[in-house]
Amino acid sequence: MSAFALAVFKLAAGLLLDRRFGEFRRYHPLVGFGRWASAIESRVRGHSASRLAGIVAWVAATGPWLGLALLLRELHPQAHWVVDIGLLYFALGARSLTEHAEAIAAPLESGDLAQARTRTAWIVSRDTARLDAEGIARAGTESVLENGNDAVFGALFWFLIFGGPGALLFRLANTLDAMWGYRTPRYLRFGWAAARIDDVLNAVPARLTALTYAVLGRTRQSLHCWREQAPAWDSPNAGPVMAAGAGALDVALGGVAIYHGKAEARPPLGTSTAPDAGSIRAAVELVHRGMLLWLAISALLAFALEQWNA
Repeated sequence: MSAFALAVFKLAAGLLLDRRFGEFRRYHPLVGFGRWASAIESRVRGHSASRLAGIVAWVAATGPWLGLALLLRELHPQAHWVVDIGLLYFALGARSLTEHAEAIAAPLESGDLAQARTRTAWIVSRDTARLDAEGIARAGTESVLENGNDAVFGALFWFLIFGGPGALLFRLANTLDAMWGYRTPRYLRFGWAAARIDDVLNAVPARLTALTYAVLGRTRQSLHCWREQAPAWDSPNAGPVMAAGAGALDVALGGVAIYHGKAEARPPLGTSTAPDAGSIRAAVELVHRGMLLWLAISALLAFALEQWNA
């Protein structure tokens, strides 16, 4: 069996584990990593908040865990099975994304806006206290589409390239971007490295995610939105993902959102159809079908390589 075929087998196992068990309910490793990264930030920022300091902090935060992952793979000839599948399971968040999305969609559908706002605040960085029903649906749909890349397809891509350590690198880099990658006075320079590294690691997966959404949704409309609307978005990777996703779902996303107490006028994405609870669920379904598509294409490619080398 080729290395790629082994990777596909492990990928399927990781997806099944995530579907069956979801993320860790207690003692999630990312919570520990967050504390580790915060401790490093405190020490490094105590000396400097420069870009160089941010690079040093990023390496110090991720390096030991990547090194440990590589070391564990070499402890035994069969250790790669456990390490790779375990790290992919750790990096994936598909079931968690589904659960968080439904926790927003259900109260929104029943008219419980207070509960819907509370649960939306769990997965978005914008202020949710004054969101109306459409604003909640917009935030929830955007989060599902964007996290389809961050919590699913990006991890799958880097797993297929570099195995378990690749998935681990992607998830840790994404976490540090969420912690440090803000354009605020505190992180404008210190968080530069975290934001740029995350941009680089997401460059290819984000566009594959956008293509996945386009193929599985309203294809022509999705591609049009991607081409015409994504360039206006601040993030070079979130723009294609959300523009293509909005077009695929035929909903209106983007627009004004409040971050850190300030209103931010974001470019419009998608069409003129207002999102609702159904839009959140449709975005989840788009991600789920995308996972199956990625698995099927990977399996077909592995089979073709096996036949080529036979």
